[in-house]
Amino acid sequence: MQNIQSYQEAFIKYLDTFVKPKDPKTLYEPIHYILELGGKRLRPILTLMTAEIFGCDYKKALDAALSVEVFHNFSLVHDDIMDDAPLRRGQETVHEKWDVNTGILSGDAMLIMAYQLFENYESNVFQDLAKLFGKTALEVCEGQQYDVDFETRDDVTIQEYLKMIEYKTAVLVGAAMKMGAIVAEASQDCRDAIYEFGKNLGIAFQLQDDYLDAFGDPKTFGKQVGGDIIENKKTYLYIKALEFSNPEDRLQLEQLYGVSPSDPTEKIDTVKQLFVSTGSAEVTKTEIENYTNKAFSVLESIKISEENKEGLIAFGNGLMNRNV
Repeated sequence: MQNIQSYQEAFIKYLDTFVKPKDPKTLYEPIHYILELGGKRLRPILTLMTAEIFGCDYKKALDAALSVEVFHNFSLVHDDIMDDAPLRRGQETVHEKWDVNTGILSGDAMLIMAYQLFENYESNVFQDLAKLFGKTALEVCEGQQYDVDFETRDDVTIQEYLKMIEYKTAVLVGAAMKMGAIVAEASQDCRDAIYEFGKNLGIAFQLQDDYLDAFGDPKTFGKQVGGDIIENKKTYLYIKALEFSNPEDRLQLEQLYGVSPSDPTEKIDTVKQLFVSTGSAEVTKTEIENYTNKAFSVLESIKISEENKEGLIAFGNGLMNRNV
């Protein structure tokens, strides 16, 4: 198992061969733009790492890793349009830099390109990758729809919220790892177990992302801090704050999530104070730790070396201690 930087460098080098100039420029330049904005490259790194953990040369998994990254960025382009988000990774979103129609069409092209990358594998591997991709892509869309639906609901439960982030975010992390196992032609038990590891890590990752959206440093977070509050998103923080609030605080929080002021600064500050005072912020951090540990417990059943298990645990801990 390589170090994370080695996987990252190998992936970026391969990505550079994928984003060469191509006509029509108005379709492909936005694709190249979003793919070259950077980001953590979490999912493709996990694909490469998993392939090697199961005894395969990680280079064989580069196309699968690239597919995961292209699909992930496709979803971000469309999510940013739906959220009317101005920033992505500290830079203008695609629809802001170009326009909404360009964002929609370039995103559509990315979805097709992601699927095409599986054509570079043998038929049995192709079939397994394509089947997993189709299932995962549909679940991501379902998760996004749940997320949109929750914005206009006042009765979202913790169970519903966790299901939403499982579909919108966590299943793609699980699939990224399972794709590495598929390329390595690992056993079905190993594929399923590493998927569960990734899925639980993905839930922890999204809860951490929600926490950083409210309490992150805007200089390192790369997105608009307080964006979920501005959009009245019923996150884990919000749902738990309602649960723990006294009647007065609960009413104030519900009223704040019913308005969209032109200057949201005061709204963001007040909501964050309520997240802290009700204990919601602390409980969210505990839940992040719980899902991280749940992911780690899955590793006990996977037949890989202790060194590789320790590498995965170190990677997971690194994700949970991030500030971006």
